[in-house]
Amino acid sequence: MNVKHYVNPLSLILAVILLVGLHAATAAAEGPGTAVKAKVKKVDLNQATVEELAALPGIGIKKAEAIIEYRESHNDFNSVADLKKVKGIGDKLFAKIEPMIQVSSKAPALSPSAK
Repeated sequence: MNVKHYVNPLSLILAVILLVGLHAATAAAEGPGTAVKAKVKKVDLNQATVEELAALPGIGIKKAEAIIEYRESHNDFNSVADLKKVKGIGDKLFAKIEPMIQVSSKAPALSPSAK
């Protein structure tokens, strides 16, 4: 017995539209770039290694070393804006990497009575 299966082309088109619509609705509900944002970790200027700093766009090894030298000679960064005080970090480069960097808060100094 030879049975032929017939698929209605309209049903197939509707099924594809439904699947595409469900995918788009799921992506919209999560928000644009949600998956990407969750994976991005900011580089802490007060704790980052040369390699972590060099991975920032436009930094490289030499500027990363200069950042660490500044950090060590100035007892850490007080704000991300302090990064512009490092030789070779201008306004354009700073604007490019500012969303990718942060400065950890300094540990509070112990009071003399706590020592």
